[in-house]
Amino acid sequence: MIVDDEQDVESLFNQRFRRDLKNNNFEFQFAFSAEEAWSFVSNLNPLDIVLILSDINMPGKSGLDLLKEVKDRFPQLKVMMVTAYGDQQNYDRAFALGADDFITKPIDFDALREKINALAGKD
Repeated sequence: MIVDDEQDVESLFNQRFRRDLKNNNFEFQFAFSAEEAWSFVSNLNPLDIVLILSDINMPGKSGLDLLKEVKDRFPQLKVMMVTAYGDQQNYDRAFALGADDFITKPIDFDALREKINALAGKD
């Protein structure tokens, strides 16, 4: 699941992972707010989700708020935080809340693909 308030992220991820999607290696679900993501996750079997990749800075609930909710209820669910601001405070808070990884924008999609494959046991 990709969580970001910028809707163009959907087309970017679909383009960058076009081959993986075509070969059914990945399936993405997009949410454009932490609230939308939480609604989806809380009404689903979390074992159906390999990873939540969430932006930190969003209007309303932040990605860190979503991270806390997810880890409180589904601690086994992997959550990777994404931000354009690689500051130490967000990094420390994300890991304190249980983030499994932290990446900064612009995203290195090849490295992200490797991380997703590792989390899914495809490495």
